[in-house]
Amino acid sequence: MNQPYLEVTFRHGRALAAYYYLPRPAGQKSYRSRRIEPGLVVDFDEHDRPIGIEITAPRLLTLEAFNSALAEIGLGPVAQAELAPLQAA
Repeated sequence: MNQPYLEVTFRHGRALAAYYYLPRPAGQKSYRSRRIEPGLVVDFDEHDRPIGIEITAPRLLTLEAFNSALAEIGLGPVAQAELAPLQAA
């Protein structure tokens, strides 16, 4: 996968959880996880590269908190449109 993408799980029309997939080779697995911000857990591969971000409280997530987490792991910010599906319901 070459582009990041957001996957959202809904229950009763509300976002229950989400996962932001980061670019990585096919079949890459999570080796360890680390809580970055409240409601955000970053998964790392065996070489300590970030491969995804679990969003455990999607209704509480702000763009600022998400971009802060991205900066903490050495990635650039995203635009509000990237997180728009979280506010869709």
